[in-house]
Amino acid sequence: METKEAATIKIHVTGFKAFHGVPENPTEAIVSKLKEFISRRGLPSGVSLESCTILETAGEGALPMLYQVLGSGIGEQVIWVHLGVNNEGQKFAIEHQAVNEATFRCPDELGWQPQKLQIIPEDGDISRSRQTSCCDGRIVEFLKKGYDVDISYNAGRFVCNYVYYHSLRFAEKKGHKSLFVHVPLFSVIDEDTQLQFVASLFEAFVSTS
Repeated sequence: METKEAATIKIHVTGFKAFHGVPENPTEAIVSKLKEFISRRGLPSGVSLESCTILETAGEGALPMLYQVLGSGIGEQVIWVHLGVNNEGQKFAIEHQAVNEATFRCPDELGWQPQKLQIIPEDGDISRSRQTSCCDGRIVEFLKKGYDVDISYNAGRFVCNYVYYHSLRFAEKKGHKSLFVHVPLFSVIDEDTQLQFVASLFEAFVSTS
C-alpha cells in the first residue's frame, strides 16, 4: 500500500524598507539575509522557504508588489509571514489580527496619510477585523522556550496593519495562512537572534500544524 507524501509547507516572507524615524529597518536586513541563513541552518522536513521580498514602507504604494508576491503562492499549505518593526518594542510580538482602518500618524514613504479610511470599503466600517488562522497561541507557547515573545491584539493603524489586513483577506480567499510579526530594533535584540527567531518560527509552524 502506497503512503501519501506529506504536504509541504511553503513559506513566503516580507519585510519593509527604511522609513522616517527608522533609518535602518531590521526587517529589511532580516529578509535580505534569511535565505543564506536558512541554507546554513536548514529547515524542518516538509518546509520550504519560497520567497523573501522587501516592500515599500507604504500603504497603497506597497499593494502592487504585495499582490504580486501573494499571487505567487502555489500549494495547499502556504503561509505568508510579514515582518514589521516596532521601534519602541522590547520583545517579539505575534499579531493576532488586523483592522479595516488606515489612520497614518505621519505620511508613509510615498507621501500618503489617510485618516480613518476603510482599507477595504466593501468589508464594512473601520471596526471590522480579520484574525490570523495560524495557531498563534500555540506558536507563542513554542517560541517562549527560547525567546521573549507574546501575542499582540493591536497591529496599529499604520502600514503594518494595512499590509496585514490585505494579506489576511487574500489568504482567507485562497485557503492560505497569514501571520504578522513585529520585531524590535537590533539595539534591543541583535540581528543574529532575530534571524534565529524567524527560523524557529518556521519550526513552530510544523509543530502546531
